[in-house]
Amino acid sequence: MKKWIRLLFVLGFMGVVLEAQANVLVLAHGYLSDASAWEGSGIAAQLEQNGWHRAGILITGPAGVRMVPGAGQAANNKVYLAELPSTAPLGIQADHLQAMLHFLTLRHPKEKIVLVGHSVGGVVARLVLVRSQVPNVAALVTIASPHLGTPLAEEALDATSSIWPVEVFKDIFGGSGYQTLKYSRGLYIDIVRPWPGSLLHWLNRQPHPAIKYISVVRNRPFVLWGDLLVPGASQDMNNVPPVAGRSTLYTTASGHVLNPGDGMLLVQILKEFG
Repeated sequence: MKKWIRLLFVLGFMGVVLEAQANVLVLAHGYLSDASAWEGSGIAAQLEQNGWHRAGILITGPAGVRMVPGAGQAANNKVYLAELPSTAPLGIQADHLQAMLHFLTLRHPKEKIVLVGHSVGGVVARLVLVRSQVPNVAALVTIASPHLGTPLAEEALDATSSIWPVEVFKDIFGGSGYQTLKYSRGLYIDIVRPWPGSLLHWLNRQPHPAIKYISVVRNRPFVLWGDLLVPGASQDMNNVPPVAGRSTLYTTASGHVLNPGDGMLLVQILKEFG
């Protein structure tokens, strides 16, 4: 009997019997971005080098969720990139992400999911978790996300609220950049600083699931606590009352956009919270 126990222990230690728990990592991009942001920033490559393999890109359409498969489908630790309509209001983006998570839950019913959202993608992910039951999600990591909104959203709304005939001139001479601001008004309304009746005011007062929360906050040198787009206090989920004291805080000395350092930090976080 002792011989069998010893044999099982040795085989397990070698990975023959006791396999590591498989995991699914879902990356949600931010405003005016797409799934390729995780590739272009070098984050996907950093994850790949540390055992988190590209499993596919998730896209929603009239027929539901479809996947562009990656080479890491059979890996223990898999990375999926979510393609979201980044200029749409938070609720619409959350509908897309929710469908993707449902797709993954059916595909990987026994594997835990770690959600990572950059910028607005972090708020979208939190909205999904609050309004829906996603049982497989074990952790939420947000990077430079405007959980308490951003004054720049208010400035963008002001810039696109001109009366006639000023608005006509803006439409003619403002170019594609101004048109993008106009198309994004629904999103800007959702990420202004919270006020009674706003989406963020509602979201930040709802019960949050009992999972792990990690806030990555920018601390750009010689500028301010936070970055040029989102104040530092807004990036820290500990300032969201239902999550206060529950979010592990990391600070990075960089600007708002994703960068290779975020990949190295994610690897560290996944090791600590895996």
